[in-house]
Amino acid sequence: MNGFTPTDQADQASASAQLSIRNVTKVFPGKTGLVNKLTGKTSRDFVAIEDISLEIEPNTFVTIIGPSGCGKSTLLGMIAGLMPVTMGQILLNGQPIVGPGPDRGMVFQNYALMPWMTVEENIRFAIETVTPKMSPKRCDRIIKEHIQLVGLSGAERKHPHELSGGMRQRVGIARALAINPQILLMDEPFGALDALTRGFLQDEIERIWEQQRKTVIMITHSIEEALLLSDRIVMMTRGPAARVDEILEVPFPRPRNRETIDQHPAYHDLKAEMESHLFRETRAVEAARIG
Repeated sequence: MNGFTPTDQADQASASAQLSIRNVTKVFPGKTGLVNKLTGKTSRDFVAIEDISLEIEPNTFVTIIGPSGCGKSTLLGMIAGLMPVTMGQILLNGQPIVGPGPDRGMVFQNYALMPWMTVEENIRFAIETVTPKMSPKRCDRIIKEHIQLVGLSGAERKHPHELSGGMRQRVGIARALAINPQILLMDEPFGALDALTRGFLQDEIERIWEQQRKTVIMITHSIEEALLLSDRIVMMTRGPAARVDEILEVPFPRPRNRETIDQHPAYHDLKAEMESHLFRETRAVEAARIG
């Protein structure tokens, strides 16, 4: 066994955890109104995730994997404060998360840029929304630094429709980092990109993380991506009522190189364990659909 169970992880958690997810359950209410009853379209409550506990240390890169529909995005949405927790609690630095806040930056799969704004304006909008009293001079400096950080110098005045998918996602990353969040949340940020662009941006994320050492929580379906970027990999079971099955520690030294990472003695064992988990859980999902 290359990892450890959620119970073991909870036992080992210390007071230094930056983010604490404690016995969190998310239930989406079914449709039981009068109109639904009359039309026969009532439905039961749906338990998306159940009794999930995690302790995440500062400056840690954590990825979450699992079969489709296992509640990965639901969990990330609750950490972001975009939806309430049904049971349990999520604490950031010991304080309950009750809504969105500038201490968490979000990068979406679909970029979520303002199409009428330029690269510079998209980043400026985020900064001014979070810190409206910031001086224009300092705001300009932060925008310039983050455009340089993601390699978009020269594209400051371009609009999203003038950029490639990879460039748009870089704007999304720059925008999220420009507000200086404690935690960066990434929901399959490379899922819509072609393989070459995806690989390039993975390397860019590794480079940026080495520079800034933010706490990152990222959802991915890619085993190779998780192994390249993560310190820890959270493997979730199938839904409904998805749980954390196991947490893998990734022992590869940093900085990492995609050309040589598979030469580490633990690489193939970790990859095989992840493949087995995803195959087992996905097969169970398909079997349930057929049944």
